Amino acid sequence: MKKILIAALLVSASIPAMAKDNPWVISNDNVNKECSACHMAFQAPFLPARSWQAIMGDLPNHFGEDASLTDPAVVQDITDYLVANAGDANGKMNGWVKRIPPDKTPLRITETRGWIGAHSEEVSQRMWKKAGLKSNCVACHTGAAKGVFGDD
Repeated sequence: MKKILIAALLVSASIPAMAKDNPWVISNDNVNKECSACHMAFQAPFLPARSWQAIMGDLPNHFGEDASLTDPAVVQDITDYLVANAGDANGKMNGWVKRIPPDKTPLRITETRGWIGAHSEEVSQRMWKKAGLKSNCVACHTGAAKGVFGDD
């Protein structure tokens, strides 16, 4: 059962960016510009809306860094985009957020059951060393920035 779940998560996360409305492809200029200035801009479907709201609501304490933005309209635009494309947008939950209890608000994709399940058994120590950080998706998934997370 666990391998089926992992396979389903990987397939759903590796859908190529074909449609304009594909939430795995970041189509917001502010997200691409501001988030990518420091790290790969992570796709909204990996977290529920409440997580994106919490992350964007505390930018001065963004994982040990001050990621404050000077323009409140840009912050709102990014927040609106992330919430609208979150893993539970429109009342539908994708495989990444389905197993997150409603009373939990994960702030790190790498701490979700979906991410842990997809990476726990199949990632060698050599690959972890290559990545350096769990959040360095592009080290192993060269198409990650384009929303493609199939095994490379």
